[in-house]
Amino acid sequence: MNENKTIDYYNQNANSFSKMTQSVDFSTTQDKFLALLQPNALILDFGCGSGRDTKYFMNHGYKVEATDGSEELCKLASTYAGVPIKHMLFQELDEQRKYDGIWACSSILHLSKDELKNVMQRMLHALKDNGVTYTSFKYGTFEGERNGRYFTDFTEETFDRFLRGISHVKIEEQWLTGDVRPGRESEQWLNLILRKV
Repeated sequence: MNENKTIDYYNQNANSFSKMTQSVDFSTTQDKFLALLQPNALILDFGCGSGRDTKYFMNHGYKVEATDGSEELCKLASTYAGVPIKHMLFQELDEQRKYDGIWACSSILHLSKDELKNVMQRMLHALKDNGVTYTSFKYGTFEGERNGRYFTDFTEETFDRFLRGISHVKIEEQWLTGDVRPGRESEQWLNLILRKV
């Protein structure tokens, strides 16, 4: 299925992907997320990629558990962040009220809407009451394969409509940003902070 192809892409391109994302300064968004958490909070870096955010959160005194579906990225991220990274698929998340925050930075956008609904429900189960999730999607209405990976894009309207099918969650904040990677500034991202209610 789509997911295997996406994971294959990351396994094959793990080195170049890690190099490209590790050095990106994402602190404005990271700090916005951390400002909503108590000191010492437990964060799940869900689809941690290069390990950039795991390392940043740990350096700021937070406890972090990190997962990724790509075995190669798990190895590289573990070396970079200095902690073990759990190799697992999004659909395998099975925790109850464990995390204060879930960070899903441009990760769950690789799921189809049906899978995404299931995974969002799993994320809500895994969050403590009143916990927060940060997630981001490419801005638009495209859904399907692009450059060897599967993507589900959203606009404010389509995400709002999607979220209506999921209970116990509200959009706390949403904003648009350009891509932070060099040469990709024209790509728009929809950033969301969701709260478990």
